[in-house]
Amino acid sequence: MASVERPPVPVEWIERLSAIVGAFPEAREHDAWVGMAWKVRSATIAHVFGGEDQLFRITFRADAEEVMAFEHMGEPYFKAGWGGNVVGLILDDSTDWDEVAELLTDSYCIQAPPSLADQVSRPAL
Repeated sequence: MASVERPPVPVEWIERLSAIVGAFPEAREHDAWVGMAWKVRSATIAHVFGGEDQLFRITFRADAEEVMAFEHMGEPYFKAGWGGNVVGLILDDSTDWDEVAELLTDSYCIQAPPSLADQVSRPAL
């Protein structure tokens, strides 16, 4: 059985995500097993990739009380099948990039050591 090719993430999306995450202290971009990922020290902040279903996804971390909300909101949101607090969003031409920036800011603050997270201003809820 031949595997289905995963589409490459559009370069402009990677650039946009890099601009968001790259503004955080000690955040760095790296090639992932598929797609691109961003880490703070050894903790993954976000991972964007194209799936075998030809849809693009970004996964990130959420506070424990928000995980269930992501799971129940339905598309374009989802709870990943790995990691207790890993959730995600399907990316497409109608993606709200301001919302993505807020979600990635939260993910960074969850994953970063407190001394680094304290340097990031989080959007008011």
